[in-house]
Amino acid sequence: MKARDMNRDWIAAARTLNEALPFLQRYDEATVVIKFGGNAMGDDEAMASFARDIVLMRQVGVNPVVVHGGGPMINEMLAKLGIKSEFVRGKRVTDQPTVEVVEMVLSGLVNKRIVQAINAEGGRAVGLSGKDANLMRCTQSSPELGFVGQPDTVDPTVLHTLMAAEIIPVIAPLGFGSDGQTLNVNGDTAAGAIAAGLAADRLLLLTDVSGVKNAQGEVLTELTPEQITELTEQGVVAGGMIPKTETALEAIRGGVRAVVILDGRVNNACLLELFTEHGAGSLIRPAR
Repeated sequence: MKARDMNRDWIAAARTLNEALPFLQRYDEATVVIKFGGNAMGDDEAMASFARDIVLMRQVGVNPVVVHGGGPMINEMLAKLGIKSEFVRGKRVTDQPTVEVVEMVLSGLVNKRIVQAINAEGGRAVGLSGKDANLMRCTQSSPELGFVGQPDTVDPTVLHTLMAAEIIPVIAPLGFGSDGQTLNVNGDTAAGAIAAGLAADRLLLLTDVSGVKNAQGEVLTELTPEQITELTEQGVVAGGMIPKTETALEAIRGGVRAVVILDGRVNNACLLELFTEHGAGSLIRPAR
């Protein structure tokens, strides 16, 4: 590379940092919950890129809290063990053998992989689940679904302790019932409940799509809860986007300032959303 081109690149990098200053100040000491999942979890390069973003966020004063999923890894392990899954209205029936595999995969394999990736990039991450320190108490969603939980109460004390020590929490979406039984919780649902429990400034839902789209297929960059409800009633928001928008609305009702649905396949998606004027994906917040 020619010296002139190198100078141009460094000048561009310096300009980017300069333009990011107001946003760095805006999010200083802010709590941001990130739901991590999708294809990026199975790709080493994408995992490392995500981990660097999280470490950088912590370095500049943001308090990131990562909540992850792990559906494909669970499916793979169940297949290896010869445990067949039954589904009711598209939702997996989670019996005792299944929930044991779910806990093993989420709290073990997936959680520690993310923790290690963050630590490898110079961060300090600690893995836990909603069962630890009574973080996420749940009620059973439906008897026919078995050990599937809906968050009831969130006690964020352990998260505040970790964040005060500049440690990044990485949370597996498992909760516990009134009898101590392990309950499997949808990753988006768990992230929304934890964000509400922390009164987070932002909840970032990383997905495999570019955001909420209108009837013409265009990404809507900013929406109110009322507009989300209207688009859902019109059938524009449909399919797999409905659970994510429902999580967003519930989180906002619970005290989260804003929720962003964004494409986790895009490099540095979290940084683009937080530290640039353009942002990324669809921002959902109450009308001002």
